[in-house]
Amino acid sequence: MPRTTVRWVSGYQFVGMDSRGQAAVLSGEEAGGGVSPSEMLLIALSSCTAYDVVEIMEKKRQPLTLLEIIATGERDEAPPWPYRKIHLLYRLAGENLKETGVAQAISLSLDKYCSVAATLRGVAEISSDYEIVPG
Repeated sequence: MPRTTVRWVSGYQFVGMDSRGQAAVLSGEEAGGGVSPSEMLLIALSSCTAYDVVEIMEKKRQPLTLLEIIATGERDEAPPWPYRKIHLLYRLAGENLKETGVAQAISLSLDKYCSVAATLRGVAEISSDYEIVPG
């Protein structure tokens, strides 16, 4: 079972640790020195789907040489400021990438495999686009 720990460092800075001992520095919106927790949610979604897309494209024998996901989110203006819309722009490169393979990999990730997307679904509308760029 996954288990995480967040430890307060000082001021509004925290260190989060996953069950494997990997750490991330977080801080409040106004304090420096770390990623904001709400933006960490976008990073979690992006990295979850990135893992899937890399794996799926390898299985399709279309390995990637570049994958970048740019996430943008629209939040309510009132507390607790939940995300209502999240858009993911996938930028990919690789030799002989096929549009159909890329689209299918993204769809499989967001609709079937990515646990973060599954958790957010129903709370925030998740949309995506992709562009294949020169490698």
